[in-house]
Amino acid sequence: MIQSLRGMKDLMGEDAQKFQFFIKTATKVAENYGFNYIETPLLEETKLFKRSVGESSDIVNKEMYQFIDKGENDVCLRPEGTAGVVRSFIQNKLDKAGLNQRFFYHGPMFRYERPQKGRLREFHQFGVESFGEDSVYEDVKIISMCANILDELAITYKLKINSLGCDECMPNYKSELVKFLETKKDNLCEDCQTRIKQNPIRTLDCKVESCKKELAEAPKMNQHLCDSCSSDFAKLQDMLTHLEIEYEIDDNLVRGLDYYTKTAFEFVSDEIGAQSAIAGGGRYDKLVEMLDGKSTPAVGFAIGIERLLDLVHFIQHREGIYVGVLLEDATKKAIKKAYNLRKYEKVFFEPKVKSLKAHLKSADRMRMEKVIIIGEEELENNTIWEKVLKD
Repeated sequence: MIQSLRGMKDLMGEDAQKFQFFIKTATKVAENYGFNYIETPLLEETKLFKRSVGESSDIVNKEMYQFIDKGENDVCLRPEGTAGVVRSFIQNKLDKAGLNQRFFYHGPMFRYERPQKGRLREFHQFGVESFGEDSVYEDVKIISMCANILDELAITYKLKINSLGCDECMPNYKSELVKFLETKKDNLCEDCQTRIKQNPIRTLDCKVESCKKELAEAPKMNQHLCDSCSSDFAKLQDMLTHLEIEYEIDDNLVRGLDYYTKTAFEFVSDEIGAQSAIAGGGRYDKLVEMLDGKSTPAVGFAIGIERLLDLVHFIQHREGIYVGVLLEDATKKAIKKAYNLRKYEKVFFEPKVKSLKAHLKSADRMRMEKVIIIGEEELENNTIWEKVLKD
């Protein structure tokens, strides 16, 4: 028997209903914030992610589904959504349009990592990207949108924030961090030792417990911010407090991708493990320029949908009309009735002849809102029998 690949999962049943409910809810919130839908290809050139996500990241080094296609192109299945949206933004010359552009997307991503609960090799993300607005108030908008989505889904969370600085304050901080890391080098894991030269900031994101202990006293970026970044970080905290969005500052929050600057944030939940991240994002003002576009400020977030499905409080409301027959001769009339109703309603037609009790039981199990039955009496009188089902 052929089975699905390890880390690839069929989506069906209650999980499929929760998934659709999530997409519908998140889409509604994003549209309320003025964002428009975009869809990018699953397959991209590998260099897109090497240049954006960063060659020091685990995604590029260990996890990409990368291959040479029949045209000798080095391609890969997308491991995350932001880079593809930025590529599209540049390719369609929106970076030169001089207008703010705001997008949301959802779809499958692919990473070759060890499968576990809530973490698959094919997984789905919902994300948003905002281009052209360099104000910290856009950061507040993005964070509040993510909070609104989680609130709509009745998911409890904690918000963690940090500032990663800018080109003015980051170099001095990196220099100080490298000096610290060199004193700890022999006690750090192999990945962290490599990152000291490639991207020292990423060492702060290491999940190895021994490294966490060694790096506990590392210098903190948000204590080395320039006046502009410090002012923005203070405004961010003030506005989140004003919006009554609770948060905590996490000095070691750097996110897992190389392109983030200034604001970084994560939403975490205790319900799926020890404060596991369920959503995250931040500002990436240099990414458009890194990919050969015109320098454009940008900020966004992504939510891992599979990680949330067990947390989604989903109630399947009654919906649709069930049409059934009590005798074979009623089938033609019932089919036409169902056909006409489907122009306006969700309809299920049951062609099997059943008793009234059996039809009602089936309709109730399917969570239908109304039942229409045609039997001998209804045929003779050219009528229908109907009943509204309630919980």
